[in-house]
Amino acid sequence: MSLLVKICGLSTRETLDVALDAGADMVGFVFFPPSPRHISLETAPELGRQARGRAAKVALTVDANDATLSNIVETLQPDLLQLHGRETTARVRDIKARFGLPVMKVIAVETSADLAELPGFAGVADRILFDARAPKDATRPGGLGAVFDWHVLEKLDLKLPFMVSGGLNPDNVAEAIRVTRAGGVDVSSGVERSAGIKDPEMIRMFIRATRASEELMVR
Repeated sequence: MSLLVKICGLSTRETLDVALDAGADMVGFVFFPPSPRHISLETAPELGRQARGRAAKVALTVDANDATLSNIVETLQPDLLQLHGRETTARVRDIKARFGLPVMKVIAVETSADLAELPGFAGVADRILFDARAPKDATRPGGLGAVFDWHVLEKLDLKLPFMVSGGLNPDNVAEAIRVTRAGGVDVSSGVERSAGIKDPEMIRMFIRATRASEELMVR
């Protein structure tokens, strides 16, 4: 299976089109008001239609309630729900059953101790995303440009598909892939010129760098 590339935090037709044309496998839309990448329910349908059939649509939420999730599912019609909060295994199981969609649970990583919760989530989620743990005073859990120690995942034995995020950019993504052997990478702030403002050329560079590293791995 080829390496999956997810461009997250897309909020305009123009940058979404760049990501799609450049070959992104997944495109992420943030539904979390404190984030500079947050999109409204009014904006979601148009972006969803634009991405349909070209890449998997991922809806990112943070501890969202059922009403919020229902509105997001109705307007975006996502292919995958990304749970980026403090959702429990029971909550992940409930969301999957209620909405009938695959779920990617985010696990915040700083040290190997943070992997203690992995077995529980691996039993209920469809995919895992490892992201850098946010500082205690942060107002949001991701998209902060922070990198975690990829070597924490170096000997990971996980049957479930997993992706890596956190401070990735065109310059370091190849090393992240080499160390973690992840099946996918997820970038947001690493392809921005300022918070929430995606840079088209950086999106293209990130996808090119990822594909180049993938070719080296299979040689």
